Amino acid sequence: MPRSDPSKARVRTRGWSSVERRGSNVAATRTRRPVQIHNGCRGLRFSRRAVAAVIHLLDAHASEILGQPPSTLDARRSPLGSRRSALRAPSSALSAPPSASAPRPSTPSGIPPGELSIAFLPETALTALHGRFLGDPSATDVITFAGDAGLGQAGEICVSPDAARSFAENRGGDSSAELTLYLVHGWLHLAGHDDLAPVRKRRMRAAEARAMSLIRRARAVPQFAFE
Repeated sequence: MPRSDPSKARVRTRGWSSVERRGSNVAATRTRRPVQIHNGCRGLRFSRRAVAAVIHLLDAHASEILGQPPSTLDARRSPLGSRRSALRAPSSALSAPPSASAPRPSTPSGIPPGELSIAFLPETALTALHGRFLGDPSATDVITFAGDAGLGQAGEICVSPDAARSFAENRGGDSSAELTLYLVHGWLHLAGHDDLAPVRKRRMRAAEARAMSLIRRARAVPQFAFE
């Protein structure tokens, strides 16, 4: 994992969008979580500030997005799942392994406190992580790792811009919106959601739709350029 990569940048944004100002959770999120961003993809250009703003928007409207308390998260840094593989992989491959430390509950307040790491990785790199941590060597689009509360880490979201661009080209969609959806999916995993069972999957997809609607209303979808 590129956790110590010097190209990562801590981003803290200022100011409030009109959507954020109307949110009931805004007062609780005045102190924004630090977001550390790594761009491991050659030719990918985007605003780190815009990516961090998406996370802060999700944090500010967590209860609206989540709707109800999801499950609990393991406190140890461990894989929580990937958006594509969750449709076909056995639950044993996607569940976080047991931890000796106490579980950290997720509530409608959103993901655990602490620094969030986001890594934009080439398809080959994410595929390697998929095989190593989830036992599935196929390509995927997003993998999420739980953080370590003792170290002040909320978790890490690893996404594939290659997958977003390929999906958008094949479906005639917007690659920037697709990649933003991967970030939302990872955030929801850290908030306690999973899509292993049909009921949980429907609940998570509904939360994704609420989050994307919020981001679009705020005109906060980051623009990703592929050179």
